[in-house]
Amino acid sequence: MSDWFCVYALRTDLIGEGDDIGEAVTAAAGRAECVGIQDDDIILVAESAVATAEGAAVHLDTVVPSEEALRYAERYHIEPRIAEVVLRESDRVVGGIPGFLLTLKNGTLLPNAGVDHSNAPDGTVVPLPADPDASAASIRERIRELTGKNVGVFVIDSRTHAMRLGCSGVAIGCSGPMAVVDETGRCDLFGRRLEVTKRAVGDCLASTAELLMGEADECVPAVLIRGTGIAIGDEQGIPSIDASECLFMGAALNADPSTFNRQHKPE
Repeated sequence: MSDWFCVYALRTDLIGEGDDIGEAVTAAAGRAECVGIQDDDIILVAESAVATAEGAAVHLDTVVPSEEALRYAERYHIEPRIAEVVLRESDRVVGGIPGFLLTLKNGTLLPNAGVDHSNAPDGTVVPLPADPDASAASIRERIRELTGKNVGVFVIDSRTHAMRLGCSGVAIGCSGPMAVVDETGRCDLFGRRLEVTKRAVGDCLASTAELLMGEADECVPAVLIRGTGIAIGDEQGIPSIDASECLFMGAALNADPSTFNRQHKPE
């Protein structure tokens, strides 16, 4: 990565079903301080805008909660129709807290399977894009058609993290750059070889983009980052690991339930 990079907010009108995200992003870049799109720029697009444009929004008045959804809704104080949509979008429900179900979806642990009712039209919720990698590739190709430039594209979301307050960005779809860079074999400041370190470059860039996108009415569905020095190739996808290999998930699945009620006291 280079010693500097610039980050630009790409402001658009409200994105609606059927809108051309690649065209909207290209037009927004032409109006922004970046003065258009250049080769090796990285474009990060909010998943809610992508899913909305792809027609994924669910009208709650069409949803009939199942018995399972009603049970989860009662236990975790969730609107039953939203609980039903979450179940449809989930591979597995792990548990929950009031207002949220903790789910597994596409190899990722996340609240409510990514179903979002913020920044969604009244009476609707917006699930994650059906195939975020394909969405990223489609947007990338559309930008190439319009500008002739080779860019990287990430579809991103905001997530909470274990035992931390607040949200930060994560990459859920990728086309072009490597989303995770293996640092194994490099040496640290004291000459020790790194054994397992991998840098979540996509997530780091997503968190940078989230600073400009915001979570409210900013109307910034995309961000352009320039000067990263990250190679833009033909990579696609976000690597994930099995739950048993995840420190947080694996430890939670194997823990004695009383562990979470005990406080460690040093000798």
